[in-house]
Amino acid sequence: MQAAPRVELLGHRGARGLFPENTIEGFRAAMALGVRAFELDVGLTRDGVVVVHHDPALSPDIARAPHGGWLAPPGPLLQDLSFAELQRFDVGRIRPGSGYAARYPAQAPIDGARIPRLAEVLALDAGARITIEMKTRPDRPDWTAPPERMAEAVAAVVDAAGAAARVAVSSFDWRGVRHMRRIRPGIARAWLTEPRTVRDAPTWWDRAPPTADAVPDAVAAEGGGTWSPEHTGLMQAELDCAHALGLRVVPWTVNEPAAIARLLRWGVDGLITDRPDLAREAV
Repeated sequence: MQAAPRVELLGHRGARGLFPENTIEGFRAAMALGVRAFELDVGLTRDGVVVVHHDPALSPDIARAPHGGWLAPPGPLLQDLSFAELQRFDVGRIRPGSGYAARYPAQAPIDGARIPRLAEVLALDAGARITIEMKTRPDRPDWTAPPERMAEAVAAVVDAAGAAARVAVSSFDWRGVRHMRRIRPGIARAWLTEPRTVRDAPTWWDRAPPTADAVPDAVAAEGGGTWSPEHTGLMQAELDCAHALGLRVVPWTVNEPAAIARLLRWGVDGLITDRPDLAREAV
């Protein structure tokens, strides 16, 4: 991955706190604010297109059907829709009155936004650094493509874009990241964790560390790179251990000024945030 600032700020899903998540319009708006590093999510459509969307299914919190009405839950799985079918849905605003809307009151709507292909996002700015989270779930294998197929599809898009030097791949399902290491060892890797995936490690990692404190050791054993833990569970001792093992530590998703200040004081290498505008003020 290309050289990054000392503390890298990654706009989460573009800049979800400000603009519609994982949309071309949202990424462009974030870039206009000076954001040059992003973390986004990808899935596969029925016809094998790598698209940028967080959930395995189309989210009723953000999707409106062609007739203009909000999508009724549960939404269809991405793998059950073709890319053309997916383009019929508008994802340019949050459903009013939803819990999601309450969490992101500052998000400005951009009506008409559609779910983009990963290739479109990579083409926006040849200098932007992108971390691509491959969304697969070992506990629900029927919801997504297998992790190996996902990794191969992402690798093909990255190759076609000539973007290998400025991307990293990540996942909570470490099988996909492990497969990417085998097929494209030059692509940077990030290993995501949260309390549930640490607790259920044999499911998510194919191995169980002896204690939660050994997560940095587990990342190092996979070949290292970046460890991206959920920020509220991160302890400074773990961060120091990770650094001693040569790992970068980039927690997610950090929005509160006090948490941003604490993690910067501890010496994290980056932050994934819905509000890169606020985080930048603290750096």
